[in-house]
Amino acid sequence: MSRKEELNQLVTELEEDIDKFYEKGNKAAGTRARKKLQEIKKKSQEIRLEIQDMKNAGKV
Repeated sequence: MSRKEELNQLVTELEEDIDKFYEKGNKAAGTRARKKLQEIKKKSQEIRLEIQDMKNAGKV
């Protein structure tokens, strides 16, 4: 799975829980949403570092 696909999957999973939390008031969905946001933050940082390394190595 590519980095883009991984990030898109996390965002898609987040959208479901965000809708459940804000529209239906589901507290458990809010907890899951916070967890997904943390995973997205971590994945974003990994991608960011990978891009920087590739850029510095002249691979792009």
